[in-house]
Amino acid sequence: MNIISWTIRLIVAVILFQTLFFKFTGADESKYIFSTVLSRELEAYGRIGSGLVELIAAVFLLLPKTVWLGALLSLGTITGAIVSHLTKLGVEVKGDGGLLFALAMTVFIGSVLILLIHRREIPIIGQIFQPSNA
Repeated sequence: MNIISWTIRLIVAVILFQTLFFKFTGADESKYIFSTVLSRELEAYGRIGSGLVELIAAVFLLLPKTVWLGALLSLGTITGAIVSHLTKLGVEVKGDGGLLFALAMTVFIGSVLILLIHRREIPIIGQIFQPSNA
């Protein structure tokens, strides 16, 4: 199970890390996405803000004590991305053949699997699964 967890965590973290370059450098595709989803005035804030959340999530995924938190953060941010694709952007963005949407779905599924694998480490949920000492 440890190998499966690490494999999924690495896949999700790599996807999150690789998108940071485009967000932080203001690549045309990233500017288009956040201008469409938010507005021209808020584009940079949304792009940089989501990039920071994804950076934190990716780092947390790679640290054993914060895996569950990284998965929760990545699940939250990627859910927003998927909703944006389905409501405003479309599955295909600027002729990418649906690649960004496929990557978002990979992160979503991976984050759910990581949360399931590490559910006992989540503070409140973990307590439910612990045998009582009574």
